[in-house]
Amino acid sequence: MEALAFLQRKTVPRHAIYVLSGEEDFLKRQAREKLLSALVPSDERDLAPVVLPGEQLDYSTLRNELDTLPFLTSCRVVVVENADSFITAHRPALEQLAAHPPPTNVLILEVKTFPETTRLAKGLPDTAKISCKAPPSYRLAAWCGEWAEHRYGKRLAPDAAELLVELAGSTLGVLDQELAKLATAVGQAESIGVADVQRYVHRSRAADVFRILEAIGAGNPAEALSILEELFTEGEDPLAILAPLSAQLRKLAAVARHVSAGQSLSAAMDAAGIPSWPRARQNAEQQLRHLGRRRLSQLSHWLAELNAGLKGGDPLPERVQLERFIVQLARPRT
Repeated sequence: MEALAFLQRKTVPRHAIYVLSGEEDFLKRQAREKLLSALVPSDERDLAPVVLPGEQLDYSTLRNELDTLPFLTSCRVVVVENADSFITAHRPALEQLAAHPPPTNVLILEVKTFPETTRLAKGLPDTAKISCKAPPSYRLAAWCGEWAEHRYGKRLAPDAAELLVELAGSTLGVLDQELAKLATAVGQAESIGVADVQRYVHRSRAADVFRILEAIGAGNPAEALSILEELFTEGEDPLAILAPLSAQLRKLAAVARHVSAGQSLSAAMDAAGIPSWPRARQNAEQQLRHLGRRRLSQLSHWLAELNAGLKGGDPLPERVQLERFIVQLARPRT
């Protein structure tokens, strides 16, 4: 079951074992809190969870915790964090536990991966396996709209959602914080619009990178270098700047490949994950026209070369390497 669908459920089916899998810690925290709310009365919640580190855990310790009768609570909940290596080491015992679970207490396993092909996964019902994976980039704006409605009871306009992702970035925890701030700021209003996002949400590093890309698309190397200088002055690491820059440039390269394969520009942008709101499409189209086929075909190679250089493969200062790359992209085609 996907985490958002689980979080939107009004009731939580009771199971002896739950698995929270995936890389998104924000969704894991939300899913764990929902489970605790469903399993344990609010006045007992501080007493119920026992949290164990999976890296150093042996099975006998876990079994002792699960077999211990609840004290001052109606249910004892045992959470094993980072349980991947623990599951690998004790899979047969956990399979037996799933077949013959404790009658009262509950186990929550938090893992990065949980393949459905294993006997343990097959022995658990779907509602006990919660996938905590971040939505793909093209789904982030839609996720923000769904989360604003579910968590804060506010309708987030689609163009406001797109702008929010552009300004705040792709980290779900940060997006949730911004939505909480927006929900408070608009008060009794039922919806959050573009003007609200513009007023209350500050630009993230990723948003500043989008400003650099806009300057590149306009063929303005001086403006692009000026924004880059602002980031350096604020203490940003060149590799941290390269990450969102690289992500967007790879999308542009993917658009070019799809167009070369015969797709329309709109379909190619969809396939590459370019956001659908008008400004994002217009900026991407301008950047594609400016860069041209030759530079777009070399982007992947240039990015790999720059990444290696920033990690010690080039004797030039990191700042100079990034500045040189920006100028290479922003200067007019020859």
